[in-house]
Parts: sequence; C-alpha cells; structure tokens
Amino acid sequence: MTDETATQQSQTADSAPAARRSQRGALLVLGVIAVALVGFAVGFFVRPATQDSTPQPGAVDIGFSQDMTVHHNQAIEMASLALTNTTDGAVRNLAYDILTSQQNQVGQMQGWLAMWGEPSLPTGGYMGWMTGDSGHGGMTMAHSGPVSTMPGMASQAEIAQLRQARGQQLDVLFLQLMLRHHEGGLPMMQYAAQHADVEVVRQLAQTMVNTQQNEAKTMTEMLAARGAQPLPMN
Repeated sequence: MTDETATQQSQTADSAPAARRSQRGALLVLGVIAVALVGFAVGFFVRPATQDSTPQPGAVDIGFSQDMTVHHNQAIEMASLALTNTTDGAVRNLAYDILTSQQNQVGQMQGWLAMWGEPSLPTGGYMGWMTGDSGHGGMTMAHSGPVSTMPGMASQAEIAQLRQARGQQLDVLFLQLMLRHHEGGLPMMQYAAQHADVEVVRQLAQTMVNTQQNEAKTMTEMLAARGAQPLPMN
C-alpha cells in the first residue's frame, strides 16, 4: 500500500462519522417539516362538527397558542441537538418523542392562529393572558401585565453549551434543561386547560399537561440514574 493510498483511506475513515451526522441531520429536518405540516393541517382544516356554535377564541386561546409556540420551539431545538449528538439510546428515544410531539402541537397551534387571523407569535411579551389562579396545586399565576421571559426557558449561553456538549455531559445537560423547561411551561398549560374558550384548545393543553408530567417524571429518574440533579427553576 502506498503512502498516498493510506492517506486517502485515513481521510475517508475520518470523514465517515461527519457524513453520518450530516445525513442524520438532513433526515431529521425533513421529518420535522413533515410533522409540522401534518400538525398545521390538523389545526387549520379540521373543524368541529358544530362549527357554528363553537365559541370564538378569547385571549387565553390566542395567547396560549402564541406563547406555547415559542416555548415549544425551544424544546424542539434542544431535542434536535440531543437527537443528533447523543450516543445514549434512552436519551435519543426521549428526544425523538419530544421533538415529534411538540412539533406536531406547534403545527396545530399555528393552524388555529392562521384560521383566527391572529399573529403567529406574541407581539407584546408573554403570559399576559394569565390573570388568575391556575387551580392546580395552589399555584397562582396572576400578572399585572406581560412578562419578558417565560419560566423554564434556557438562556442562549445554555443552548450554546448544549450545542457543544458530547457524551455524558450532553445527556445530563439535555435532561436538566428539558426537565426545567417542562416544569416552567406546566402552569401555562394547566391554565389554558381550564380557562380557554375553545374546546380543542383546552383538550390540547390538557394533553400537554399529561404528556409533560409523565416526561418530567422520566427525566427525573434518568438524571438520578446518571448521578445528576435537576436544575432550580429560573
């Protein structure tokens, strides 16, 4: 074997993992787009059988759909990073479930907002539509006005750290950030499940509550198994 041939084989071997990551990333993007389109179609085209008697969306329906789109989008970003870079099967499965379910839900909420003729994202801060007791666990989410940051959101520095992390550090950081993210969004979901005017919005919010409570329990157990603790709420 010549030195040139050996060098070419070495370069090919070195580039193989990067090529696989690139292919996996491309497939992930295509899958996310497909899930989003399905969710949007469900939200926009599916109407209740008794549409004429369906209540018009109120501030909770609109505000929840806008704010939770933003909240979900960050979870989707974090799940995408974990799914692409982890070598842990349990973390990969969890990240995939979160990414696909929340992307579908974003599609539904964006479909509703388009149908209602409302902006796709909030325009004046977050959570201003939550004006009273959520009714769960004695938690009260009263606001005198919108806030600049939703609870549980990761900072840009934390996202950058997650993007660079690998191995055990990646897995633990992803679980910590996503657990805090789930816990921070829970009061919004609970409030919408009780106070939204439109039934399908209440139903989706309750589905989110059920799913994310189960996922939070799973992530707490996964952190304990890896010798790590949850992050405090921000």
